[in-house]
Amino acid sequence: MGGKKSYQNTGKTFRKPKRPFEKERLDSEMKIIGEYGLKNKREVWRVQYALAKIRTAARVLLTLDEKEEARIFQGEALLRRMVRLGLLTESEKKLDYVLGLTTAKIMERRLQTKVFKLGLAKSIHHARTLIRQRHIRVGKQICNIPSFLVRLDSEKHIDFALTSPFGGGRPGRVRRRAAGKSGGGGGDEEED
Repeated sequence: MGGKKSYQNTGKTFRKPKRPFEKERLDSEMKIIGEYGLKNKREVWRVQYALAKIRTAARVLLTLDEKEEARIFQGEALLRRMVRLGLLTESEKKLDYVLGLTTAKIMERRLQTKVFKLGLAKSIHHARTLIRQRHIRVGKQICNIPSFLVRLDSEKHIDFALTSPFGGGRPGRVRRRAAGKSGGGGGDEEED
C-alpha cells in the first residue's frame, strides 16, 4: 500500500537545539537577541538553520570534482546568491568563504538592523516597531517584516514610507488632535 500521508504543506524553518539547557549556548543566544533586538529564540534558530543548509550545500559541492558540471553551475548560483544578499564580497567568490559565514553576518543584513544602522530609528527595538507599523519602505514597496534580508542593491533605497508621518505623509493621530484643538475646530473634527 501507500506510505504514510503527510499533512504538512510547509517545510521546517528552524531546528531546536539538541540540549535545551546548555549554559554557553543559552548565554550566546541571549547576547544575539539583545544585540539585534529579536523577539524570541526561534528567530536565532531560524537563521542558524538557514545557515546550516547553505553551508551543507557548499560542503557537498566542495566534495565534487572542480570540473564537474553540477559543481560549476550550482556553485556559481550559490555564490551569486550570497553576493547579491551582501553576505560575501565580490572578492570572496569561492565556496570556501561560504563555509566561513556566521549568524552575525546574516543578522547584519536584516531590515531591522539596517534601519537602525542608517539612523532612521533611535534604537534597534524602535526599528522593529517602525517596520511592523508600516513606516519603512524598501524601494517603492512598504515592508513590514523585520527579518527581511536586504539585498545589496536595495540597501540605498531604505526610507520612510510616503504614507508615514515620518516620510511627509498625513500627520499622526496625536498631532491631528493637537492641531484640531489649537486651530479651533477643523473641518473633520467632531464636537463632544
